[in-house]
Parts: sequence; structure tokens; C-alpha cells
Amino acid sequence: MIYKATTGATGRDDAYKGRRALASGANLLWGAYHWGTNADVAAQVGNFLSWAEPDKNTLVALDYESTPGNQMTLDQVREFVSLVAAKLGRKPVIYGGALLKETLGSAKDQFFGSHRLWLAQYGEHPGVQSSWSNFWLWQYTDGEAGPDMKKVAGIPGDSKGRLDCDHFAGSPQQLTAEWAS
Repeated sequence: MIYKATTGATGRDDAYKGRRALASGANLLWGAYHWGTNADVAAQVGNFLSWAEPDKNTLVALDYESTPGNQMTLDQVREFVSLVAAKLGRKPVIYGGALLKETLGSAKDQFFGSHRLWLAQYGEHPGVQSSWSNFWLWQYTDGEAGPDMKKVAGIPGDSKGRLDCDHFAGSPQQLTAEWAS
């Protein structure tokens, strides 16, 4: 389970810590992500790390998607993931889809390609930007758009029962081994 912990420099999801406890009680892998904005990057990193409190088993990710009027830049993405990596000793996953493809264009960027990609692309045929040879995780539906929308026992989804679903192209053992690496 990967849960949004924070947004920008001050936004915090009040349900985060309770959901983390429930996931832990169900022996689920836990991940925390930050929705990046155009706010001061050091303040965003501080907000994320202090609220998410990631331990060595917590996957950490940056969500880079459209935020009209408050858009994180690619340079801010670089700064955010670099600061988090310096503090935790491991690289965050980068979550993105159309915006990431649009802003990077056709250029192959070694910095971005050195991070695991959590691809957001609803549909049957995922395609990654040229910085990556493949995705690490693929979010193929948000419970409304995309194929094979699922209900998962014990996980209520949002207020309409929608649930994001992802695909990992490996074994459960591989996922566990790579989760917070």
C-alpha cells in the first residue's frame, strides 16, 4: 500500500498515520508519497519526512503530476529526490505519467532514469518516457478509468469506492526485496 502523506510545504493527510497502522496490522508493505508543488523544496522535504516518518521498510515516492497554478518544475523534482536520498540513504521512486513524458520530451535524462519509475498510465498498454527502459510499478487504473477495476476486501477506496491498482512485473519476493531499496 502506498499512501499520500503530504502535499507541498504544509499539506498533511490526517488519516495517514491511522492508515499506516492498519496496513502494518495487516502485514502489508507500506509506502508514503509526497505530492510535489512549486513551494520551497527544502520545506516540502521537511514536511514529508517529518509527517511520513519513513523507516527503513517504507517505500518513499514523489508524485509529479499536474498542479495548475502551483506546478513543481523538473529542477524541483531533481532537488526533492536528491534531498530525500541524502537524508534517507536511498533514492525515492518517481511517480508520473503524461506530465513527466511531456516535460522530459524525447530526451533521455540519466538522472531521472536512475530512479525507479512508478508509471501512471490508465489503459492496457503502458509506455515509458525514453529515460527509462521500463516501469517499476504501473498504476493502470484509479478505479474509474482504466481496465480491470477491482475491489479489494478490507480496503474501502475513496468515498466512491474507487481504488488505484498497480502492476509489478515480478514475484512477491522480488517486490518485497525491492520495496524500500
